[in-house]
Amino acid sequence: MLLLTGADVAGAEPATAPAPAASAPAASAVGVNAATPGCGKAPTLRSGTHTIQSGGKTRSFILSVPDNYDNTYQHRLVFGFHWLGGTMDQVASGGSDGDVYAHYGLRRLANNTAIFVAPQGLNNGWGNSGGEDVTFVDAMIKRIEDDLCVDTAQRFALGFSYGGAMSFSLACSRPTAFRAVAAIAAPGAISGCSDGTQPVAFMGIHGISDNIGAGRGLRDRFVRNNGCTAQNPPEPARGSLTHISTAYSGCRTGYPVVWAAFDGGHQQGPVDGCAGCESGARSWVKNEVWKFFTGEQPPAPTTFRLRGEAAGRCLDVNGANSANGTPMIIWDCNSGANQQFTQNGKALQVMGKCLDMPANAAAGTQVRIWDCQGGTNQQWNLNTNGTISNAQNGLCLDINGAGTANGTRVIVWNCHTGANQRWAKA
Repeated sequence: MLLLTGADVAGAEPATAPAPAASAPAASAVGVNAATPGCGKAPTLRSGTHTIQSGGKTRSFILSVPDNYDNTYQHRLVFGFHWLGGTMDQVASGGSDGDVYAHYGLRRLANNTAIFVAPQGLNNGWGNSGGEDVTFVDAMIKRIEDDLCVDTAQRFALGFSYGGAMSFSLACSRPTAFRAVAAIAAPGAISGCSDGTQPVAFMGIHGISDNIGAGRGLRDRFVRNNGCTAQNPPEPARGSLTHISTAYSGCRTGYPVVWAAFDGGHQQGPVDGCAGCESGARSWVKNEVWKFFTGEQPPAPTTFRLRGEAAGRCLDVNGANSANGTPMIIWDCNSGANQQFTQNGKALQVMGKCLDMPANAAAGTQVRIWDCQGGTNQQWNLNTNGTISNAQNGLCLDINGAGTANGTRVIVWNCHTGANQRWAKA
């Protein structure tokens, strides 16, 4: 659970989903790719918190530089703005979803091709009084690009709620600086919209039970600016537990508009098939935003951990013991082999064994590892609501007694979709 306070082809037909968003905007949308002064220089900026003077105030941001940073490679530059009451730390760390949702989940998807920035808003918001937050962004861009190698035609901005409004404000005021923006549940133009007459590739994401009219209004400005054909894109029905993404037709090349409406409320991490679920780790949002920004299909993970939503800890082979019958527990998430799973059909494999439940086990039986033998007691369904159910008897992986402490047993129990039965790949 994350922390909260509250086609690129002109004339392409709209795509309805659940489906991926439109292709990424062409680089020509904001000019020819250009190297920044930081290209070829030994960098002084490192990942971590930095301060800068802007508008007579000391402002802060968290920088995430690729582990394998190459000063000759022109990196994407992605700004992620927090929500009202949120912080740069929550964006940069992924909140309680952890690293899999760092920088709204895009850092992992970037695979060391991007530099990420999580700025801190004044009073934990983005009031942008007199344009001071836009000026802050200008100052960050200059500081970063004077020191690091960035592709000036590959700058992006996104955010949730107030952070979405700030991203929209940048689309209005800095249309030639940002290649594309994504506004998630933005409550209108509350960060302002200076100018706002030029085209920018724009993605709007909004819940139908939220103030969706505000999101539609932001979207429609760039439908007009980008020369797209006006339409009323389909939106999912209440109770459908899904989302529909529509790529507008007729948009100028390099300036697509995508509208992704979902059956939910004021959320940044909605999960298809799960009423009210909020999990950046399991949400479709990060994948669609990444594909909209870059045109790249996010890769499926080859190995993954299974993080319990309620406890925030991972499914773990007790003591890293690979012997048959070793029980499963939860433990602080780490990079140990006893938490690294692969999926082979419906089998979940770890340490060369399969996640196993004794044949015909009753509710309350602790799960374990065992030599893989293909039985239905070793086959598991990873359901869209976050539960993991056994193919033999339909019982769900459950953290015993809804415990949260290290070492709590993992059992099978009657499925009820409580947070102690919901798991996310991490």
